[in-house]
Amino acid sequence: MSLLYDEGQLAIATESRRVLEARVQTEHLLPLLEQQGEYHTAFWETAREQGWTALALPESYGGLDLGLVELGLIALQAGRSLAGAPFLTSSFGAARAILDYGDDGLRDHWLPSLATGDTIGAVAFAEGQSPLPATPTVKFSSGKLLGVKDAVSAALHANVAVVLAADESGPVLVIAGLDDVERVGFNTFDNSRCTADLAFNGTPATVIAKGDAARNAAQHILALQSVMTAHEQTGGAEVLMERARDYANTRRAFGQTIGSFQSVKHRIAEIYGLVELARAGALHAATRESHSDFLKAAAAARIQATEAYDTAARDCVQVHGGIGVTWEAGLHLHMRRARTLAMEQGNMLFWEDVLVNELAGEGA
Repeated sequence: MSLLYDEGQLAIATESRRVLEARVQTEHLLPLLEQQGEYHTAFWETAREQGWTALALPESYGGLDLGLVELGLIALQAGRSLAGAPFLTSSFGAARAILDYGDDGLRDHWLPSLATGDTIGAVAFAEGQSPLPATPTVKFSSGKLLGVKDAVSAALHANVAVVLAADESGPVLVIAGLDDVERVGFNTFDNSRCTADLAFNGTPATVIAKGDAARNAAQHILALQSVMTAHEQTGGAEVLMERARDYANTRRAFGQTIGSFQSVKHRIAEIYGLVELARAGALHAATRESHSDFLKAAAAARIQATEAYDTAARDCVQVHGGIGVTWEAGLHLHMRRARTLAMEQGNMLFWEDVLVNELAGEGA
């Protein structure tokens, strides 16, 4: 596939940007920082209304039967607008786990409501510092889960989760309804991610993969989510680059715009380069889903996008000077989101290891 968007994809990008810029403003997002467990309901209602929750699911389950490229475009625009809810990514991950590895009963039960957004999904793989623990501490026995998954994004509002656990023979991937699961929320850098610990105490669950197949399936779902997150990070970096550029071309010092100073213009040019590399990497990864090099492409995209967003968030504040650290400017929203997304789906060290292992495998 060409690394260029076609006419239909460009229309999706244009319309989603128009809608989000009209409905998501900084003044709506700032209060969420001080409200544990709250998210930007207008964004989530917009996502459901526009059919974004159904974008990458089959028509037979109420979806639009599009792909990761199109969903990535929505994620990119959500990143630009600092969309105040994580559910597009988490519900997509849960839906793909059910679609790819579940049976017809699970698909018929969960996918139609995930497509409409009536059901919210979560992905609970990580434990401690590991996004994919080799031996999960959450146990699965006699059809039930026991244990705690820490800091699960979207967990405060999720109705279903795909969980990486362990039985007597090794890792298992299971689907669990969350109606009776205890959730322990806590304050984070970005409370709109609705992060919580999930405490399973005999929660019924259905196995969708076991052993090496379970670990491979979990890794694939994590890679899919990481490609979406890379698009979101790219969108955030892009809008920060634009804000830094626009401010530098209007703010004057010593009789000239600060954009004429080399230290400022070079910094903005560096952000531009990082954004374009991240954009290309995210799009490339989205086109490689059905290919053997998908994991490698997803890891590279994740690394590029994390570097771009972190750098843009830091340097945009520097270009703005004193006004950049004010509450009203809202640049700290991007700083918080950049750090949060850098940890969701596994940190840089994890994805660097994945990339090295994939490259080493090619050279063997």
